[in-house]
Amino acid sequence: GGGGRRGGGPGAGLVSSAGLGGGAASSSSSSASHSAAGFVACAALGATTAAASAARGRRWGRRHGGRVASMRGAAGVRPAVALAASKDGFRMRNLGSSDLIVPDVCLGTMTWGKQNTEEEAHLQLDYAVKERGLKFMDTAEMYPVPTEADTQGRTDRYIGSWLKKSGVPREELILASKVCGYNERINWVREAGAPTRVTKAQVRESVEKSLARLGVEYIDLLQIHWPDRYVSLFGAESYDEANQREENVSFEEQLEAFDELRKEGLVRHFGVSNETSFGVMSFIRAAEAKGLPRIVSIQNSYSLLVRTAYETDLAEVCSSRHTNVGLLAYSPLAGGVLSGKYLTEVVPPGARLNLFPGFMDRYRNSASQDATREYAALAKAHGLTPTQLALAWCRQRWCVTSSIIGATSVEHLKENIDAFQLELSEELLEGIQLIYKRYRDPTINPAPKKEPVKA
Repeated sequence: GGGGRRGGGPGAGLVSSAGLGGGAASSSSSSASHSAAGFVACAALGATTAAASAARGRRWGRRHGGRVASMRGAAGVRPAVALAASKDGFRMRNLGSSDLIVPDVCLGTMTWGKQNTEEEAHLQLDYAVKERGLKFMDTAEMYPVPTEADTQGRTDRYIGSWLKKSGVPREELILASKVCGYNERINWVREAGAPTRVTKAQVRESVEKSLARLGVEYIDLLQIHWPDRYVSLFGAESYDEANQREENVSFEEQLEAFDELRKEGLVRHFGVSNETSFGVMSFIRAAEAKGLPRIVSIQNSYSLLVRTAYETDLAEVCSSRHTNVGLLAYSPLAGGVLSGKYLTEVVPPGARLNLFPGFMDRYRNSASQDATREYAALAKAHGLTPTQLALAWCRQRWCVTSSIIGATSVEHLKENIDAFQLELSEELLEGIQLIYKRYRDPTINPAPKKEPVKA
């Protein structure tokens, strides 16, 4: 929800969070130029220690044959129901029903190896981990994207090469990865070729290869990148039972695959991605019936342009009173569209959606651009950048545990991280809601984009 009192003028959009939890507010370096426009960084909401998380990690290591000597939560904080903050200013939360403590922002990596070189990836990691204390990152066996045989796995290798030279202890990091779901065209990931499936054998092969590329002994969170069964994904048409496949890997087998890896100390926790309410409930039901590990997270698209699908029913299913599955929101900037950079006649060189024609085209149709233009205008009226508005809004949603941000430069990464130090006012949140009522999930609108588009 929103924080702070209402107020007029361009500075009304952001208020200090000191009133929410006490403590002195402090501004980040990038927000200094906007301070006169009415915002300050969030204050720490509570003090924490490393003891509880370290003890949990040691117990987990002993249970699994000492494979992992010590595991500490991100920034060494203890679990808490209320929001807390680490010394680095991130709000920390339990990931779903697990004892894994994660910050409210996660470092995305999918451009490393295609849009970003190894050196650029290392610069981003140095800045995020060493300068900002952001130690939660998300990768996938198929990265970078768009995926192809020549580059697949390169993202993991870049992370692995950084880990070897960084001097950062493995146990201080939270590494999340993803195993491919069903795909008939990806024939270069598995030794047996296509299709990729979520069978016991393929999950094990995926994890063992990921561990080798990363150069680590365990993964903190393993997610199914997309379901093994047919679902409507990535802007596709509505669900049609005529597209159902005859044979799907059962939910039980998928959980059994996870359970074996957990017992061997190769993976700590499990989650899903691009999943539906039916899928979440089926995994939970199978876990309860068979005594298998529960999924603790769901990584789905969630942003100002993509809300309705999650908020309609998945939010209820995944809430803490029901299945308690934490949302890791990906594409909170809608593939970069919500930054406003595609609203201008001259798009910055190297912009993702121009480099890869047709990729994420759903974010650039007419309705999506009209909605983005209105959100950008609202941000400007309150002394914010469009990026700050979109990310700060996502962070304040009750259903979001952590938002996954991706950047192609340290400059953009800095702006993204700084946005998570902001608290949007009730007035600004109401303005967002008014725009949303006019543009409910415009990405599903088939209207073509307008050319040219002027700011």
